[in-house]
Amino acid sequence: MPIITIRLFQQTLINFLNAIIYGGEKILESLTIINPYNPGKVMTLKDSYLDIKAVLFDGSIVVIEMQIARVSVFSKRVIYNLGKADTNQLGIGDNYLILKPAIAVTIIDFIKFEKSENVINHFVFQEKTKKFKYPDTELQLIFI
Repeated sequence: MPIITIRLFQQTLINFLNAIIYGGEKILESLTIINPYNPGKVMTLKDSYLDIKAVLFDGSIVVIEMQIARVSVFSKRVIYNLGKADTNQLGIGDNYLILKPAIAVTIIDFIKFEKSENVINHFVFQEKTKKFKYPDTELQLIFI
């Protein structure tokens, strides 16, 4: 792929992620697109491939997947790939403090959340009954 095309793609991806993750603010200025192969560090874990995998300026990992057809196991696959992207950050003896946020951006061509009229649905952990957010937003799910 010619360098100009790669730069244009990266800039388009940066603009897209700024809109989706940062609410349109120009927070993200650069990113590194990395190998979309998402292996399990343990030999018994299922390997998977993502459409795009990138590392943001702050070390956050973004996994981007696109899905046209509604399949029954799709939600589980999104969670699995986000979990693997998160856990693959650490090696033996590494400190949990080096973990960076992992964000799954999933672009779908069907209605996933019947209760929402939003085009973008952004999920983070929250307490079940009182609905307050978990203090760390290390794992995020964003569906478009």
